[in-house]
Amino acid sequence: MKYYIVVLFVFLLIGDVQAQILKVGDKAPEIVQKTFSGEEISLSDLRGKLILIDFWASWCKPCRKESKYLLRAYSKYKNIEFRKGSGFTIYSVSFDRNKEAWEQAVEQDSLIWKNHVCDLKGWRNVAAKTYRIRSIPANYLIDENGIIVAINLRGEKLEKKLKSLRKKRWFFF
Repeated sequence: MKYYIVVLFVFLLIGDVQAQILKVGDKAPEIVQKTFSGEEISLSDLRGKLILIDFWASWCKPCRKESKYLLRAYSKYKNIEFRKGSGFTIYSVSFDRNKEAWEQAVEQDSLIWKNHVCDLKGWRNVAAKTYRIRSIPANYLIDENGIIVAINLRGEKLEKKLKSLRKKRWFFF
């Protein structure tokens, strides 16, 4: 009897974990965190654009390496019309515990978008728990309505996806 209870518990636990994993087509959960200056920015404040939710940290070398791709995509697509959004922005959620290191990394990597947030709780970041982040860098691309359209677009894959989502223009002569 004890064996069946344990198996049932494990089955329910695994089912619960799988049910909570976000996937393409799901609504992105809300995130509300503070900027360097202490101003709160929520993910929903940016609605209407394509938004890349980027989970990273100043101490994460792969994250810092990814910064050049994010910067290039942001610079190229920030004012572009998409089928599901007007413009593109990045909502950077840092896993830092040290505010100065976080600010310095943003400056050093020339991360020019303004939506840099952090709760200074490291891996206990509330957004990390909500999105079930287990490793960084990690990201979610969401459309104008907050629906996840892609997950973990790294390197050139981000620009390829953004290009595929551009609004098609028809020219008649």
